[in-house]
Amino acid sequence: METYLYEWLNFVVRFLHLITGIAWIGASFYFVWLDNSLREPPQWKKDKGIKGDLWAIHGGGFYEVAKYSLGPEQMPKTLHWFKWEAYTTGITGFILLTLLYYIGASSYTIDPAKMALTPWQASLIGIGAIAIFIAAYEVLCRTALVEKSLQFGLVVLAILTVLAFGLDQLISSRAMYIHIGAMIGLAMVFNVFTTIMPSQRKMVEAISQGQQPDPSWGHKAKLRSVHNNYATLPVILIMISNHYPITYSHSYGWLILSALIAITAYARHFFNLKHHDIIKPSILIGALIAFATLIWLFAPKAVKTEDKTVTTAQIMPIIQSRCLQCHAAKPTDDVFKFAQGGIMYDTEAEVLAKAERIHARAVVSKDMPFINKTQMTDEERQLIAQWYQGLKK
Repeated sequence: METYLYEWLNFVVRFLHLITGIAWIGASFYFVWLDNSLREPPQWKKDKGIKGDLWAIHGGGFYEVAKYSLGPEQMPKTLHWFKWEAYTTGITGFILLTLLYYIGASSYTIDPAKMALTPWQASLIGIGAIAIFIAAYEVLCRTALVEKSLQFGLVVLAILTVLAFGLDQLISSRAMYIHIGAMIGLAMVFNVFTTIMPSQRKMVEAISQGQQPDPSWGHKAKLRSVHNNYATLPVILIMISNHYPITYSHSYGWLILSALIAITAYARHFFNLKHHDIIKPSILIGALIAFATLIWLFAPKAVKTEDKTVTTAQIMPIIQSRCLQCHAAKPTDDVFKFAQGGIMYDTEAEVLAKAERIHARAVVSKDMPFINKTQMTDEERQLIAQWYQGLKK
């Protein structure tokens, strides 16, 4: 019953994290688009302190949006704030991180082939790395470098790359990916908490007291919002990367991750410029070329196999000793009590039906068995490769 409830809790928290993340990222995309799409207003609006306006049609209605240079003459009775989307995404994300990678550290975080850690040690390494990044990011944001977008981004990327490499030497590569994603995501939440919201509160307070807001408040908040905007695609990519071991299971997975962060952030730049009516297809083309080059550079090498036939009957003992703990009608793993992914290898028929998947995960990406928990050997992977090649003939 405990495992059953744990799975449901995992499911519910993951669902909430996804929903709140959609709301937050959607709001981020919309407001960056809105801010970049504002146009010079007519003089009568300028006289009221309006910096830019925009007309839109949606859902069968017309909308007129205006942005003030500093603030309106008088605060409206109803003012909408956008903060809980960020906070709930961060809270649910950290709960999910705790459930899977800290409470479930022995299955998801610890890789005995890298380092023999206790769950507490693995958890402290993960939390410590997140804290180091957020602290380093906050320090950088308080330097003059923050005004130099490209240089700032490259330094942040370098820090993430070093942390990714370091974590990849200590914990599982899959856990490393998620922790880098958590670093970026929580830094985005802290941007809202430490800078964006306080700046907006100061602006509201000043206008309520009949004073002009300090322009630096809005400038600081805008910078952090832009950082969050460029971080959205890398975070989304890392969220789904766990379903694709071709990324994290590579021996240079940390470098692949760094390249993917750079490529997706660069691709986002195309859309931000497009909002200003600056169309640069070369950015998207460059991102696609970089992505294709990445795929080519890190493509797995073909596995050389001897020209001999390996039967399914010869493979079954390997499957039974290395895979059935998690992929059986009644799993025996200490954590996974349900057949993972609904995949079972109890019979030869089930193994033959999933031959391509077994080869892809055990031979090509080598991410199965999960964190090689059952210690599948290279010789056994070689036999699986020979078996699969025989099936294809």
